[in-house]
Amino acid sequence: MKNLPIFDLAVIAAYLVAMVLVGVYFSRKNKNADQFTKASGLIPGWATGLSIYATFLSSNTFLGVPGKAFGGNWNSFVFSLSMPLAAYMASRFFVPFYRQTGEISAYTHLEHRFGPWARTYAVVCFLLTQLARMGSIFLGIALSLQALTGFSMQMIMVVMGVCIIIYTVLGGMEAVIWTEVVQAVVKTFGALLILYLIVQAMPGGVTSIVDIGATHDKFSLGTFSPDFTQSSFWVVLLYGFFINLNNFGMDQNYIQRYHTTASAKEASKSLWLCVWLYVPASLLFFVIGSCLFAYYQVHPEFIDAIKQKVALDRLPATASAAEVSRLVTSLQPADYGDKVMPHFMVTNVPPGLMGLIISAILSAAMSTISSGMNASATVFTEDIYKRYINPNPSPKKQLALLHLATVVVGVMGLAAGLAMIGVKSILDAWWTLSGIFAAGMLGLFLLGLISRRTTSHEALTATAIGVLVILWMTFSGSLPDDYGYLRNPLHSNMIIVVGTLTIFLIGILLTKLKNGRSTPSEQTAAMAK
Repeated sequence: MKNLPIFDLAVIAAYLVAMVLVGVYFSRKNKNADQFTKASGLIPGWATGLSIYATFLSSNTFLGVPGKAFGGNWNSFVFSLSMPLAAYMASRFFVPFYRQTGEISAYTHLEHRFGPWARTYAVVCFLLTQLARMGSIFLGIALSLQALTGFSMQMIMVVMGVCIIIYTVLGGMEAVIWTEVVQAVVKTFGALLILYLIVQAMPGGVTSIVDIGATHDKFSLGTFSPDFTQSSFWVVLLYGFFINLNNFGMDQNYIQRYHTTASAKEASKSLWLCVWLYVPASLLFFVIGSCLFAYYQVHPEFIDAIKQKVALDRLPATASAAEVSRLVTSLQPADYGDKVMPHFMVTNVPPGLMGLIISAILSAAMSTISSGMNASATVFTEDIYKRYINPNPSPKKQLALLHLATVVVGVMGLAAGLAMIGVKSILDAWWTLSGIFAAGMLGLFLLGLISRRTTSHEALTATAIGVLVILWMTFSGSLPDDYGYLRNPLHSNMIIVVGTLTIFLIGILLTKLKNGRSTPSEQTAAMAK
């Protein structure tokens, strides 16, 4: 633990002040709901693409991905390899669909298709997903800055949360996008700088890193056997495809950005720009994790300090020295992977560069949280307040409501982050939670988009069954041994895959059964809906 030099603190402070000033600058133009939610559709496609890329490249990537590579291998990189296929489907079908509807909310059309219950269900799932995501990202900020400053994780989260809330409320979507353009550059440069410093500090350089990584199987993408009970290549590929399809097709964060450009063509270009930037960028973070593993293999004396810190964080303050020692001995690389990059920064990054790298980590977190706050506020206003409370608020009242909702969502995301303190892996926590909440939304959306004969009754029945399957897959692992045969045998990443397919396929089956019993005139009426 060490205090940051004044110059580094000044760099961090300047970065935070600059982000707030961006919000102040755009607050002059942020005079109505249209400007707050979609920047009046005047953002260039390249800027929107960088914004989407910045949203993907969160602090979960900055800390969680190197931690996963350190504790395991490159298996999770398969997630990124699934992005091009999901982007193709989104640009081919979803972007034109949303641009044609003209609805700023991603979930309004579900009510037109299946009724109010479908819209409400999707909204609840989305808001829960955003809270889980923001919480995991707040945790990522705190993990890195605690190691560098010595301040408590709670204090770090609160200070950062206040800064993010201020510029997001003041500037709206335009401030979110243009700050993310800056943040995309800052975080990418920061990652390259970290990689350079690790290679420079490594005896033997790149050759030694490759040799150590190959010896310990650090570059593996996972087993290619058709095994869905572990994190195999195919499990992560399926998980990544379904999650990315949900991101590009159902997540308000991305749907909202499709409306910030001048045309559907520009929106599609922005989506592809994100993909072509994110795939190599995510690989960069796996390389960083493998480099860190090689570095600490050469310097094992530093590992004890990291283990000691993890043990003290997990045990109560009253724990004895023997209890701490036992936990330290039992810890495996996967247990402390998230801690290694902050430790390397503390011990190896020279004064003057630390502030730049911390700013990059902050930018990785701030971009995702700010976009999530804006999107969640939009969903609350459009899908809850205007749907159930007041369908025609005045422009002034609607803008005030968006501001208030942004603050409330930011505070709730901060609270979720505080509740996550002590989780084993940031990336695992986020992947599990997102898989649970996203599965039902995607299945319902695909059912409505592909099967035009499916009515509200079949969709509701399929969704109810799908939710039960998701809950069973998620929580059956905690059943006692006497009921072990009832446990979900599949890997947790399969939750979104099985949940989505359950809703979609059961909906199709029920529709076929119903249409098989109905008359030709009833079938025509169902298709007309």
